[in-house]
Amino acid sequence: MNMEPNLFDRHFDSLEAIADTVSELLQCPVTIEDASHNLVAYSSHHAETDSARIATIIGRRVPEQVISTLWREGIMQQLMTSSEPVRIGEILEVGLGNRIAIAIRHHGEVLGYIWVLEYNEPLGDTALLQLKQAAGAAKMKLMQLQTQRRRQEQHSHDFFWQLLTGHHVSETVIREKAAQIGIMLPPSYQILLLQFETAIDDRLYRQIHYMVKTAQRMRIVLHVAHNDRLIILSSPLQGGNGGIRQYREECGQLARLLKQRFDAEPVLSGASAFREPYAAVEDAYREALAVLHLKRRFPAELQNAGEYGELGYYRYLPLLADERRRHPVAHPGLSKLRQYDLEHQSGLLHTLEMMLKHDGNVKKAAEALHIHGNTLMYRMKRIADISDIDLASMDEKVTLYLEYKLNQLEA
Repeated sequence: MNMEPNLFDRHFDSLEAIADTVSELLQCPVTIEDASHNLVAYSSHHAETDSARIATIIGRRVPEQVISTLWREGIMQQLMTSSEPVRIGEILEVGLGNRIAIAIRHHGEVLGYIWVLEYNEPLGDTALLQLKQAAGAAKMKLMQLQTQRRRQEQHSHDFFWQLLTGHHVSETVIREKAAQIGIMLPPSYQILLLQFETAIDDRLYRQIHYMVKTAQRMRIVLHVAHNDRLIILSSPLQGGNGGIRQYREECGQLARLLKQRFDAEPVLSGASAFREPYAAVEDAYREALAVLHLKRRFPAELQNAGEYGELGYYRYLPLLADERRRHPVAHPGLSKLRQYDLEHQSGLLHTLEMMLKHDGNVKKAAEALHIHGNTLMYRMKRIADISDIDLASMDEKVTLYLEYKLNQLEA
């Protein structure tokens, strides 16, 4: 039976007091982080330390390369699933010395972590028990901090929805409202959508929230989950082409890490063009939605399109579809071919579509149709005779191609 007294079974004024107490008992430097690896407390008066701890204290959060390495080595997975202290060997590539860490949890939810830099002899069983007791004492403090942050987060969510729905039309009012709830709006922004296979439940949202809060190569200003989508207002950390390039890489990395760490890969993503006035957030949201919609309808054609500006002429298709619904005038040549196909069970419409898709290349179109080139040329002559379509005219070809794309959009 363990008769060691619980030195943490008392009131502490702050998380700093808990960190200092752990440090005094174990004679080691201590840091306490929240669940997103932001530094919330650290012990003082220690000459011995390592570069990872110094960088964490200076930046007030664990450096990205350290977090990535801990995930790669399977250490974060252990911490998130264990209620016991985890011993971590030194990882010189990121300046991490020998450590003992424990997750601070409440009803299975990780609230934060205590990290102890083990620079002398390995800590014994008594020290490990004291570390578990310290995690219990820190739990209440982190729960209070979490409650404050969730209240702040709810204000941010409400504000974001107001922007997304066009509730605020005055740029001045928007910026005043943002300042009131402590949000710094960057000069430009983008709306990014990540769509998941299923609705975002509490567990998935916590995983997403972790990734959003630990992203350090892009600035995620606001985010909210809605059904199966994560909606993000984000911006590059730096200006210029280099900053944009790094930002786009980080957007892709965000989706990949969700898959690697939590097996929660988005099935679809899309982003607006970059905007400056925040009164235009609703328009940017509609652009991002359009990207998702069009990528669903044209997955092969738009597999490499991530942003609204990369859609090319596809972004005009919804407008053309609206026009066609308002004024349903059939193309005369296509109508003749459609009637001929119905009467003769032929496939002239599909043949014409393949020729247009392959820009008149007989070899490629014939291969796509699995027919001989001579057969294709015979069919094209029949198409010309029946429909009076002139494929030597660029205007005619563009018109026909758009008709096919509109049919695909509305299928």
